[in-house]
Amino acid sequence: MKFELRDLATGYRTKKGDRVVSEHISAELQAGELTCLLGPNGAGKSTLLRTLAAFQPPIEGNILLDGQSLEKFTAQELATRIGIVLTERPNINGMRVRAMVAMGRSPYTGFWGRLTDEDEQAVDAAIQQVGIHDLERRMVETLSDGERQKVMIAKALAQQTPVIFLDEPTAFLDFPSKVEMLLLLRRLAREMQKTIFLSTHDLELALQTADCLWLLSKSEPVIIGTPAELADNSALPRFFAGNNIVFDAENLRFHIHIS
Repeated sequence: MKFELRDLATGYRTKKGDRVVSEHISAELQAGELTCLLGPNGAGKSTLLRTLAAFQPPIEGNILLDGQSLEKFTAQELATRIGIVLTERPNINGMRVRAMVAMGRSPYTGFWGRLTDEDEQAVDAAIQQVGIHDLERRMVETLSDGERQKVMIAKALAQQTPVIFLDEPTAFLDFPSKVEMLLLLRRLAREMQKTIFLSTHDLELALQTADCLWLLSKSEPVIIGTPAELADNSALPRFFAGNNIVFDAENLRFHIHIS
C-alpha cells in the first residue's frame, strides 16, 4: 500500500488563523521498512503523526493512500488501513491481555463485537508475532511498561492494517526494552511487509535500527534519507551535534566531548 505526502503543511486552525507547525513535506512511506521520525521538542513530530493518522486535517497539501486522499476514506475504512499506537498508557482495569488485543478486531466485528473464528485466528497470530503468549491471561493493569507496549502493538497487528503509526513507543522503557521494541518493529516491518512509522527521541537506537529517517526541525523542511545518507551529507551532526556533542559518521554514533 502506497502512502504519500504531497507538499504537506501541518498545524492547527484557530479563530485567529492557521498556526503552521511544519510545512513543505513531500515524501513516501515504504512497505517493509521501519521509518523513524526524529527532531527536537516542539518541532511538530506529534502534530505530523496526528495528521498522517487523520486525527486532524492538514493545513495545506494532501495525504494519499493508494492514490486516494485520506479525506475520502470513512473512519471505518481508515480503521482497516491504519493502526495507531499512542504514547499514553491505557487506563484500563479488569481486562485481560487477550481481550485487549481482540479490541483490534473492532473494525471488522460490527456493533456487537462478537469474534468469529477468523477474528480469533487474527488475535492468536498477533499474540504469536509479538511473542506475548505467556501474558494473554494476565490483567492489563499488572503489566510492566514494556509488556503493555507489546500488547498495544499486538492489538494493532490484530487490526491487520498495512500501515502502523507509533508515537514514542519507547518513551517509558528501560534501555534493554527500548532495543527489544525497535528490533521487534523492524522485524515486523520486514516479515509482514508493514509500513511502520514512529516518532522517537532515542536517536542512536534509531540510527542503528531504522531503514529510513525523517529529520524534522522548526526552521527548515524535513530531511529524509537512510542513516548512512544523512551521515554522509552532514545532516545528522547539523541537527544534533553541539559544543560538547561530536558525531562519529563512520560508526553512526554521537559522543560526549569532555574537556
